[in-house]
Amino acid sequence: MSQTVGARQAQRHRTRRALLDAALSLLEEQSLGSLGLREVARTAGVAPTAFYRHFADIEALGIALVDEALENLHGGVRSLLETSGDADRRLDEAVDLMAELVRTYPGHLRFIVRERHGGVRGVREAIAGRLDAFAREVAERLASDPLGADWSAADLLMLARLYVDHMVMTASAYLAAALEDNEWAEVTDTARRQLRLIHRGRQNWVAGTRA
Repeated sequence: MSQTVGARQAQRHRTRRALLDAALSLLEEQSLGSLGLREVARTAGVAPTAFYRHFADIEALGIALVDEALENLHGGVRSLLETSGDADRRLDEAVDLMAELVRTYPGHLRFIVRERHGGVRGVREAIAGRLDAFAREVAERLASDPLGADWSAADLLMLARLYVDHMVMTASAYLAAALEDNEWAEVTDTARRQLRLIHRGRQNWVAGTRA
């Protein structure tokens, strides 16, 4: 009996994976809002009824892709935040992390970049919510840094959101660049310089500053 249950669970996992991979493949050329569940099921090689065993609709599939995509980003950045050392080196490592994630998960990151301001409301809200939760976690880490000792919670969150926005912007730049040494290196150089500019501003920020 346990072997039968295990086999069914494995098949269920394979079908879900096939649907997610099929959606990512189709999303290379179109937006989520134009995607049909029958199209996804056909590309995955399963019956349309199988789709509903895993996702209520295309929006639910999109939210699953959001979770999967940002889990990869979250794990990498969390590890980076836990390291210590020279600030410039850590900034460079942050850019290197984004480059590696784009190389490894181009479909997932392209999906996030495109759908962050896309037409499917539930997915757009899911991306915004998860990125905001991510920024709040970054803000907590920044609060423990001596540079943030006198910062208000609002200013720390502002800075954290700036870092998160920069990550997404850098991913977008890598995705748009051809995988050639010159273009890729240019994106890397620009992203590192931008982070250094943000960091210099952080070092000179006066607590309580208002526009």
